[in-house]
Amino acid sequence: MTEMLDLDPAARTMTRVIAGIRDDQLTARTPCRDATVGDLLDHIGGLSVALTAAATKELGEITARPPAPSAANLGDDWRTRIPAQVAALAQAWHDSAAWTGTTQAAGLDLPGRIAGLVALDELVIHGWDLAAAAGLPYTCDDAAVAACTAFASTVTPEQRAEGGLFGPVVEVPGDASALDRLLGLTGRDPSWTPPREN
Repeated sequence: MTEMLDLDPAARTMTRVIAGIRDDQLTARTPCRDATVGDLLDHIGGLSVALTAAATKELGEITARPPAPSAANLGDDWRTRIPAQVAALAQAWHDSAAWTGTTQAAGLDLPGRIAGLVALDELVIHGWDLAAAAGLPYTCDDAAVAACTAFASTVTPEQRAEGGLFGPVVEVPGDASALDRLLGLTGRDPSWTPPREN
């Protein structure tokens, strides 16, 4: 039987982080290369819809070609729309059928269980990205950190060189927390803070 992961805690954390973002922070830089808070929010909304479709195996344009994220796409409803999309994502992965067979994400055919891990990883890592950019606290449940760490450990140097969610590994101290070790594996500096505006 395929192991199912619970995306609910990460989705709730993401929703709390989104609620703490101020309008004047939408143009702030994030740990993601060349992405503002607004760009990352648009990405989260889009990936939530796409990975919900991946879970339900409703494959098509949204699972084949993800649009380039841009704050210009947010619209006035982002504070309610994106949390609802994140909640729908977590709910879709409650179905055991989502974790079996083959599905598609970002144009790649992959096993359902890998798509589920991708969904969890996106929530956990981008939740931290947003929190770091907005100066908000961030915590993550141990099970999600462990699952994402195992997943991040399989990413090859060639895949990291392509960009996306994972960059080159950042070394962290030996006594770093499990979350900080995960962040380092994804190419993030756990001590990152937003650059000061001149």
